[in-house]
Amino acid sequence: MSNPSQQHTDTDILVIGGGLVGASLACALAPLGLRITVVEAFELKTGGQPSYDDRTTALAYGSRRIFDALGVWPEIEQRGACAIKHIHISDKGQFGFARLHASELDMDALGYVAVNRVMGEALYARMQQLPGIDLVCPATVEAVHKHADHALCDIMQDGKPKQLSAKLVVMADGGRSGLREALGFEFTKKDYRQTAVIASVACSAPHNHTAYERFTQTGPLAVLPLYNGRVGIVWTTTPEQLDTILGWSDDTFIAELQQRFGQRLGRFSEPGSRASYPLYLTQLKQHYRDRVLLVGNAAHAVHPVGGQGFNLGLRDVAALAEVIADAVRHDRDYGSDALLAEYMQWRERDNKRVSQFTDSMIRIFANDLPGLTFGRNLALNIVDLLPPVKRAFTRRTSGLNGRLPRLSRGLPLRIKA
Repeated sequence: MSNPSQQHTDTDILVIGGGLVGASLACALAPLGLRITVVEAFELKTGGQPSYDDRTTALAYGSRRIFDALGVWPEIEQRGACAIKHIHISDKGQFGFARLHASELDMDALGYVAVNRVMGEALYARMQQLPGIDLVCPATVEAVHKHADHALCDIMQDGKPKQLSAKLVVMADGGRSGLREALGFEFTKKDYRQTAVIASVACSAPHNHTAYERFTQTGPLAVLPLYNGRVGIVWTTTPEQLDTILGWSDDTFIAELQQRFGQRLGRFSEPGSRASYPLYLTQLKQHYRDRVLLVGNAAHAVHPVGGQGFNLGLRDVAALAEVIADAVRHDRDYGSDALLAEYMQWRERDNKRVSQFTDSMIRIFANDLPGLTFGRNLALNIVDLLPPVKRAFTRRTSGLNGRLPRLSRGLPLRIKA
């Protein structure tokens, strides 16, 4: 139930960005009885949101639990998700490898590969079902003004300006709108000088629910099992090689991919369209100020190695929803610095751990010094051979480590005191 002291605002929580993270947050918060407004630059009803496309995302097991708790997982699983039951990690041309199996770790799956469009459609349908969610789109937030007990947002919709006040503004727009910088949020940005090329291909051998992470000289190559029997490709390359790869004929692309990956999945064929995006490590110096909080890629962008990025943002959602639920139950101001500090204290360790993990993986596997090459391959073999090390590694990458929010355990939020 909404706090009476909040009723003078137009909405309780305004979410900037209706992509996968922003939509998940709206679905998580709606059962609390709050008024949630989602401002999105693209029309969600027609599937125009850029993240609602045919790309695929690797979901950690903990992320599946969150989607379960939000009531969207059954539709996602039925329409466009594939369980990852095995993971094979290798260093091209070297002796090291590690194999992870869900059955050995008493898990149904190590993770899942889901179609972004299907996740977006499931979340949009859920937002339509839940009371208290108002979608303002297509529209953009041009500025946010600080007031003592609320924030005032300048919004442009259909060429007309409007204003909405909220107790808390959550930015989940990926950080590319420029609003983050306009509001004075400082961040560091590390350019990996790498670009990810995304595609899908058919394979002559069944993928058997196996995901592959293969480290090459130009960066990691991920091959992910898809629900339709195909595999998704995340091919990391250098900016200098990007135009060449995108310009290859389908036959050349398949031949080059086959040479880098090998024959574990038989022969590749029928490549889909190719897309690309540059890779950075982005870290905020401060995640909140003046009743504005950043989550997801707006707060932290990491290298896709290990498939951690979206899962990190979804854990932001789960933790923030629980902190706000506790505040509502105890009649606290969830837009206050004190409460947002509690949220950040919870999330800081996970954010740093994932950033350091992905960054160190790229640095270690991009270095061909003989001693380092031997050491990293020995480490892969240790993970493969020692069950306790394997279990600890899997729990971390599956989002099951540390203090877990209720949603990350597949449980609904506690609404009543």
